[in-house]
Amino acid sequence: MLYFSDLLQYSDTFLSGLRTTVELTVLTTILGVALGTTCAAIRQYGNTVSQRVVASYVELIRNTPFIVQLFFIFFGLPAIGMKLSPWEASIIALTINLGAYSTEIIRAGLGSISKGQVEAAKVLGLTFRQTLFRIIFIPAFEKIYPALVSQCIIVMLGSAVISQISVADLTYAANLVQSRNFRAFESYLVTALLYLGLSIILRFVLDAIGKRLFAYRAIK
Repeated sequence: MLYFSDLLQYSDTFLSGLRTTVELTVLTTILGVALGTTCAAIRQYGNTVSQRVVASYVELIRNTPFIVQLFFIFFGLPAIGMKLSPWEASIIALTINLGAYSTEIIRAGLGSISKGQVEAAKVLGLTFRQTLFRIIFIPAFEKIYPALVSQCIIVMLGSAVISQISVADLTYAANLVQSRNFRAFESYLVTALLYLGLSIILRFVLDAIGKRLFAYRAIK
């Protein structure tokens, strides 16, 4: 028999975990995309040394499990005097992870902008700042935006791993609840549905932001 009613007394626990997951998602999405944009610009326009440094970072992160990255930051760094709280370690790990993946996505967008468009901007008298944002970055982001949104959602779902270092996120809440009432099926089913709902809402919000951003560009 299934007893979902047994979960009602733990609604505050689930809501608290959901809130923590949302907060981490918003913060790391902003930081991760900013990091990815910076690294993509370096890979596309930087000197040889800086390009190799960024390329090494991207390959390291993309070819190692996220849980190993998280454990290295939380358990490994204290060995050299860098002790971090579970929250801080989670933010850093998620940001670094999203930054690496978004670097390649954004770089693909930057690479799609032809040199002819940049030269045309110079001929028209656009300033460096205008060329950078209107001719390069915004058109590039418009092309890769759906892929970037998908990557942000993937990282949000992967954040369930942070419960392993006692961050009280949604997965941590599910583990806690099922350990108390032994209703594993009900607890994890509800958790899965909450993640599903969060993914749908996040995609809707990011798509709405994208439409508004690129509509603004079209008007201008």
